[in-house]
Amino acid sequence: MSWLRLLMLIRAALLLGREVGAVSQLSGGDLSKVFRLHLADGGTAIAKQVPLVAVEARMLRALAERGVRVPAVIAQDGDLLIMEDVVATPGPARSWADLAELLDILHGSAGTHYGWDEDYAFGPVVISNRPASDWVSFWADQRLRCHLPFLDFTLGARIEALCDRLGDLIPSKPVPALLHGDLWTGNILFDGRRVAALVDPACYHGDREVDLAMLGLFDQPPAAFFEACCLEPGWERRQPVYRLWPLLVHLRLFGEAYARQVGACLGELGF
Repeated sequence: MSWLRLLMLIRAALLLGREVGAVSQLSGGDLSKVFRLHLADGGTAIAKQVPLVAVEARMLRALAERGVRVPAVIAQDGDLLIMEDVVATPGPARSWADLAELLDILHGSAGTHYGWDEDYAFGPVVISNRPASDWVSFWADQRLRCHLPFLDFTLGARIEALCDRLGDLIPSKPVPALLHGDLWTGNILFDGRRVAALVDPACYHGDREVDLAMLGLFDQPPAAFFEACCLEPGWERRQPVYRLWPLLVHLRLFGEAYARQVGACLGELGF
């Protein structure tokens, strides 16, 4: 057993107050370490190690309280979060209809303002969630302009020009829906014809179209899925605005390979 898995075994056993028989590291996490704990009594659990898991634990509990299917939080201490091991079926089977129903529950939990009561982060990229009463200013300042110091002059100037005209493109007062915040298909656990759970939330309140934009960035949900979501007219035209934020985050995290996609989104919007 590697020292990393041995250390996780010891930490998890101390936190759970139960014997952990074995630990296996799981793949797929770019910004965190994820393990499956094989408990001595035959059960399993998932352990996630990343600096802001206390915030994530509170988000998971908030989602669960609103009836959204998420892994139950078992224990948390420091940078270690232990969660329920949700059964999911690997493979291409996906129930988009069930996902639309689950998102209806999620987005039906409206807040009183845009943002969240604490900030979050994707690795070194800080996610500012400072509460705001105007959606346009929230998106411009806390999702777009915040990246300007990390962009080259040309791309930054295009982002700034978009922000100056953002009120022409997105609504100022959409319903402040509860968002998952990082809703790509890797964070959706499918089990046959249902969604078993949503994982790795980065919650805040905002326009529900944000979650749909993220979902469509790395996947192609069928038209029937979007129809089932009953979106406001013109939602397709707003998608590039909302895709810009995750693309800018990916640009900062993973390099210039994403600069072309950022530029393409800006081009779709005429900037």
